[in-house]
Amino acid sequence: MIFKLIYPKWRKLEGQTTFNLPPHGPVVMAATLPKDVEVIFTDENVEPVDFDEPVDFVGISMMLTIQIKRGWEIANYYRSKGIKVIFGGISTMLHAEETKLYADSVFLGEAEGRMEKVFDDLKNNELQPVYNYLNQHPPIEMVGQARRDILNRPLYNHKGVQMVDLFHASRGCRFSCYPCAVSYLGGRCFRPRPVAKVIDELETIDNNRIFIVDNSLAQDKEWEEELFRAMIPLKKKFISHTIDDDPKILDLAAQAGAWYVYQAVFDTSDYIKERIMRYHDHGIGVEGTILLGLDDQTEDDIKRLIDFLLEINLDLAEFTVLTPFPHTKVWDDMKREGRIIDRDWNNYTAGQVVFRPKQISPERLQELYHYAWNTFYTDESQEQKMFNLFSKVLLREMEDGTFIPRKRELINKTFGKEVVRKN
Repeated sequence: MIFKLIYPKWRKLEGQTTFNLPPHGPVVMAATLPKDVEVIFTDENVEPVDFDEPVDFVGISMMLTIQIKRGWEIANYYRSKGIKVIFGGISTMLHAEETKLYADSVFLGEAEGRMEKVFDDLKNNELQPVYNYLNQHPPIEMVGQARRDILNRPLYNHKGVQMVDLFHASRGCRFSCYPCAVSYLGGRCFRPRPVAKVIDELETIDNNRIFIVDNSLAQDKEWEEELFRAMIPLKKKFISHTIDDDPKILDLAAQAGAWYVYQAVFDTSDYIKERIMRYHDHGIGVEGTILLGLDDQTEDDIKRLIDFLLEINLDLAEFTVLTPFPHTKVWDDMKREGRIIDRDWNNYTAGQVVFRPKQISPERLQELYHYAWNTFYTDESQEQKMFNLFSKVLLREMEDGTFIPRKRELINKTFGKEVVRKN
């Protein structure tokens, strides 16, 4: 059986440097497929869908709300040809009721141990309209090695330079942040993978640069310490979300190859300033993630926050607008208060105001969002700041012998300046 798995295209945030990372959800899902299934994968962000390619069954994997409507369009085409379509992924779970209208089946939850039934049902002409496994998590030990072999690898190089591979070491999150849907999707229980299995998979990834996409690594210090100790011999360089603010953990993270972290910057406190300093003291870069439009934020608060970002020497910053995604507390509150002013899912980019803020007008918040991007990157563009971070990781790779010399000329040419000198 030929199963065509499609990842619909989506629009980047205005101001972001344009490059594409290999998606994570599809390669994890592909690892759960029955052995007799031949999978063909298309990431529409890097190549067009071949709609004439002969297939038996189509899967559409959607991570973001802004992929939803494109996913529906793709499904309509295949279903018009009599080919059955199943949807899965994060945004399928957030928009399940609507997506059912465009699908032969929707899969909700985690796929490990469950795909055999789906494909048996398909073969027996008994495909169910919904497979609902939300809050029915398979044992974390069942999570196998992702099928990165389905990726068209050269398409994910940025100007000829290999970027990062996505990887996860845990599922679930014990936190329940106001704008986040993770507690709905993966539960409030932190479920770390066994460290031995994490290392086994990392060793199979033919890329020195990794993005650990876990919601937060700062959830279990004992596991976090064990993970970083085990990663040190691999000499990988990794990006992640928050790491515990503990000198011992930060030192181990640096030894394990922490390149830079995503750190929420939610106020102008000394705590945040010192947090950034401690990362930098350990040689770990910081990309601040800044959410604009919270109910307690005035225009002056937002401007002060932007000024503060320039003072604390962030390596990068990513600005987003508070967005009421379904199955979040934000959605529940704003829907009840009648503050959602736009229900077009194509506008749910986290860069467009789709609600009525409490302190300022929607129009003014949109202006402040653009002001934030423009102000932070006035002296150095985002591309230049990314280049600065990239230069640091190249130096570290040369120091520990993981840098590939034959790429030296290509890297210098790509960035338009000498990043790497010949010995």
